Amino acid sequence: MQCMEVWGGSQLTARAVEFGGLDAWVYSKPFGQAEYGGDVYYASSCATGRISRLLLADVAGHGNAVATTAAELRTLMRRFVNRLDQAEFVRLLNRQFAALSRDGAFATAIVTTFFAPSRRLTVCNAGHPRPLLYRSAQRRWDVLGHMEPSAHAAPSNLPLGLLDESEYEQLDLELESGDCVLSYTDALMESHDSEGKMLGEAGVLRIVRLLGDVAPEQLIEALLGEIAKLHPENLSEDDVTVMVMRANGGEQRHSFGDQLGALGRFAGSLIRSIHPGAERAPFPDANLANIGGAIIPALGRRWRSAGGGVDPGHPGVSGDAER
Repeated sequence: MQCMEVWGGSQLTARAVEFGGLDAWVYSKPFGQAEYGGDVYYASSCATGRISRLLLADVAGHGNAVATTAAELRTLMRRFVNRLDQAEFVRLLNRQFAALSRDGAFATAIVTTFFAPSRRLTVCNAGHPRPLLYRSAQRRWDVLGHMEPSAHAAPSNLPLGLLDESEYEQLDLELESGDCVLSYTDALMESHDSEGKMLGEAGVLRIVRLLGDVAPEQLIEALLGEIAKLHPENLSEDDVTVMVMRANGGEQRHSFGDQLGALGRFAGSLIRSIHPGAERAPFPDANLANIGGAIIPALGRRWRSAGGGVDPGHPGVSGDAER
């Protein structure tokens, strides 16, 4: 992706995207013959190419109503494209859906931010199916998420739009080269096995493990193919979206022309933001890793999410896939 680019929507797609230090593959198919589905996916890259953000949301509804919501999500993605900390972004997502709640609008969502200099991935889950994490060193898939309920007294990690001020935890982990994260919408969990039983989280994990060492670029096709074979109605009753990301261990290089283009796009958004009704300019957050790291790379390598709740010895994964 180019610097300062935001890509995505809620329509049919099958696309690969390359970021700095990260590769991603997205497949999305709306239900039936609809042009726009209820699954919304977005990817963005910051002005320096160091911050990659991926959003996968399952929005209540279909068609033009969701298309309008998708356009509003794109606006928020642009606003926060240069922000390393995703906490405020998630809070505003929730408030936006809360404002629309009178129309029954709510969404589950996975928001991930990858910072290439430190190889840190920050994950926020708003009531969405938990992603799967593949550690290349162990050659094993597990569920990415807490094994025990949150200790928060107030409701937390709820779908977007249910409460104005819901709390959202963030998992923070370091990805080694070859590590993968797989996110998906509930059409996979709600599929059935050959005996007619719902797969659930454990069933999806079991199928992914049985696939063996499938290349990440072929994983989505292989996974959906296996699920479709289990039962004739699988993956045909709802929108289907799967997102795979893999740490590639490299850095995306941008030409001088690309960097000038990103600067021009930022300057243009800054000028447009002068108008009272225009979008806010995508300023970076004022922390040492983001701003200082753009000048002195070593400063960026020390970044950890302020809300990151993952201990290096206990990386927030559950192998039993029980909720």
